[in-house]
Amino acid sequence: MLKKLILLILLALLSVAATLAYQFDKALTTPLAIVQDNFLKVSSGSSISSFAKQLEQKQWITTRFWLRNYGRLFPQKANIKAGTYLVAKGTNLGQLLVQLVEGKEYQFSVTFIEGTRFKDALVILAEHPQIKQSVQDKTVTEIATELGIDSINPEGWLFPDTYAFTADTLDLTLLKRAYTNMQAQLNELWQQRADNLPYKTPYQALIMASIIEKETSYVAEQPLISSVFVNRLRKKMRLQTDPTIIYGLGDRYKGDITRAHKREKTAYNTYRINGLPPTPIALSGLSAIKATLHPATSDYFYFVSNAYGKHVFSKNLAEHNRAVRDYLKKQRQKRTEQN
Repeated sequence: MLKKLILLILLALLSVAATLAYQFDKALTTPLAIVQDNFLKVSSGSSISSFAKQLEQKQWITTRFWLRNYGRLFPQKANIKAGTYLVAKGTNLGQLLVQLVEGKEYQFSVTFIEGTRFKDALVILAEHPQIKQSVQDKTVTEIATELGIDSINPEGWLFPDTYAFTADTLDLTLLKRAYTNMQAQLNELWQQRADNLPYKTPYQALIMASIIEKETSYVAEQPLISSVFVNRLRKKMRLQTDPTIIYGLGDRYKGDITRAHKREKTAYNTYRINGLPPTPIALSGLSAIKATLHPATSDYFYFVSNAYGKHVFSKNLAEHNRAVRDYLKKQRQKRTEQN
């Protein structure tokens, strides 16, 4: 009788264990009750019990019982990490646990674009809902100091690229990444530069790269435009580049450069100053930096738009004036066709 009783108890226990195992498996493999991809934020210090309650309150699971007790039975499989996660439609509870235990947070991103300014990067950071703000009340000079930039104007020191980050990353952290990236890219390319360039420091090259970046969006032309500026600097000619005037005008620029603007002496008016302006005027992309440090070989001293996104290059002023007249003629024809 005793043996039969023990056998019955063992069978009952096995039955209970099998039922529990089935229920745990069902709870872990049943897709969460979500009809589309959702973000899930797990707070710092969350336990598996509080997390189970969170999912129950969101109605992603019908009961927290199985998840809570699964965590008690297998604590090593329930050591969830805080963060913001993207939970895809069709994900089951077991897959979600793996995601949270491994800490596979969702990677948001911001992109700093070639040719834009430092202030534009600040706007992008300020408008992103997943970035923690810390510099919104600081001046540009104060931000430069926090970044470790030895200049009151940090213009040009952010490398234009797409930067991935997790939720609640500090804006200053992303600025530091972009600054460090630019330092690394610039220093590496400076070591590989062509001989006999008219730039004494990497920073001077960065200033020129920003001008080239603003002069053309056609990458294939950048080395040739670089050669024009090199030729002018070697001949002690002024750069006479409109983008520097525009930068110097700041908010006063309304879409047109006037004769008065060209006559006005500012630190950035290269029609009035010799050599380079004091700082970059925009974020320089990799191609513009490479073009600065490896200019084409040419006899050109001038260039002007051909009205179709590229430029006409000239060796002397007479050729350049003809190219300017042709450009103005094409502009008038465009306006006539549009009207």
